[in-house]
Amino acid sequence: MRNVTLFIAMSLDGYIADKDGGVGWLSGQSVQGWTKDVYSDFIKDVDTVIMGWNTYHQVVTELSPEEWAYKGLKSYIITHREVSPENDRVFTEKNPCSLVRELLQYPGKDIWICGGAGIIQPLVEADLIDKYYISVIPVILGSGIRLFGETGKKIPLRLVQTQSYNGITDLVYIRR
Repeated sequence: MRNVTLFIAMSLDGYIADKDGGVGWLSGQSVQGWTKDVYSDFIKDVDTVIMGWNTYHQVVTELSPEEWAYKGLKSYIITHREVSPENDRVFTEKNPCSLVRELLQYPGKDIWICGGAGIIQPLVEADLIDKYYISVIPVILGSGIRLFGETGKKIPLRLVQTQSYNGITDLVYIRR
């Protein structure tokens, strides 16, 4: 059975990007400090990634402009822009919840919700996320793009894993 996992980093005060949409603050407390490669372990169980246009644009223009960072994964980019498909990238106008429900009908590995907040929020509200893997970065931004908005409902979770390295703390929760 496929699971839907939110795998994301946030500041200590709950932001996934600064007020300008930047993520240059995504590092531990020491540049020379040891940083564990949690991504490699995580990605072994994933074959699909979902993101919004802003996240996609940031990946291809800033974070990994030379090569597609999610090569080998079926990538769905939710956007209203008219963009031609590229190999393993599908550009779609589907609602995130509809897309996830559709993908869950097919066999495969887990589905990774990469970002941004406009994609994450409806999935949280619909309780479609099975696992929350959140890396808390040791920085307080004070403003920016919040990871979670108001949902109007309570979603009980159970902590199943924690680890810390270089000031970063990974918290892994599943639905109760």
